[in-house]
Amino acid sequence: MIGNLDYTTLQQLWWLLCSVVGALFLFLTFVQGGQSLLWQVARTDLEKSMLINSLGRKWELTFTTLVLFGGALFAAFPKFYATSFGGAYWVWILILFTFIIQAVSYEFRAKEANLLGAKTYELFLLINGTLGILLIGAAVGTFYTGSNFRLSSYNLVTWTHPLRGLEAAFNPFNVALGLFLVLNARTLGAMYLLNNIEFSGLADLETRLRRAVRTNFLSSVPFLLFVLVNILLMRGFGVDDQGTVSMVSRKYLANLLANPWLMGLLGAGLPLVFAGVFRTLHRNSSRGIWFSGTGTVLVGLTILLLPAYNQTCFYPSHFDLQSSLTIHNASSSLYTLRVMTWVALFIPVVLAYVWYVWRAMDSRKLQIADVQEKGVY
Repeated sequence: MIGNLDYTTLQQLWWLLCSVVGALFLFLTFVQGGQSLLWQVARTDLEKSMLINSLGRKWELTFTTLVLFGGALFAAFPKFYATSFGGAYWVWILILFTFIIQAVSYEFRAKEANLLGAKTYELFLLINGTLGILLIGAAVGTFYTGSNFRLSSYNLVTWTHPLRGLEAAFNPFNVALGLFLVLNARTLGAMYLLNNIEFSGLADLETRLRRAVRTNFLSSVPFLLFVLVNILLMRGFGVDDQGTVSMVSRKYLANLLANPWLMGLLGAGLPLVFAGVFRTLHRNSSRGIWFSGTGTVLVGLTILLLPAYNQTCFYPSHFDLQSSLTIHNASSSLYTLRVMTWVALFIPVVLAYVWYVWRAMDSRKLQIADVQEKGVY
């Protein structure tokens, strides 16, 4: 069956698979969001240890998913990988650095007589949870706003801005998307901690976490609305049958109308995000993370798919329109995509394993005794 799939279908399939991984990563940023809440909601060393040990059970999943996302893009769309990572390398180096210091922090924060002290490692976790996610949002925003590059006839990339990708953080749309992701991660992080921690003896911490859900969610809504309105009204980078790129009025709105299933993803995702917050705040539920988390995946999937389908450049160049990348001119060969698709048949096995490990780690909620007797992070 896979051998009968045509080249175009495989290209669209692999952008979908990469987008699913990217959307799952956005859900898993509850780890980064929880890290950024340490300074706000934890008032004692015990409360801080409870939060860090709860998040420490999952931090590897976020890092691994980010690496998987990059690896899948490298294999399926190597020209994009080479253009972005080869040209906009400062933004990617800085993102990677924030994740490196996250890993170092979980490893050394609780070690006796560590060189930098626990508070320094907690600052590293804050940087990863804020700056790291903000820059990822800005990088994703360039799928809509474009980047500063030109490709030669031999596909050699020339980046035309001295900041090498960091300039994306100065575009209002990109910044709004990044700030929404930071605030949404903080909302998810608070809901995850409510779901994962046993609050016997920690009632004040639970109250602060629920307050953090309200504050960060309400703060994220204006940025979400700004992003959605701009996507619907902004000009997009369209490509015709001859491969010529031009600016098209309200291109992404046209993409939504041409793909009703994308509108369905967005229409299902947004109410789920709101439902999770409502259950957390008005029903005192600890399961809001599963509603808002699922909604985040669906909204993130829409944002990643919208600039790629319906004859659209997913990595446009506003310096040289004809250098813009589409899923058709940036993908691997037909043979490579077919081989990768056979390998992808094992994805359900991997997901089943992740689900099993997750359930094993969360068979019961984290308790004070767990941290006092065998605290790790």
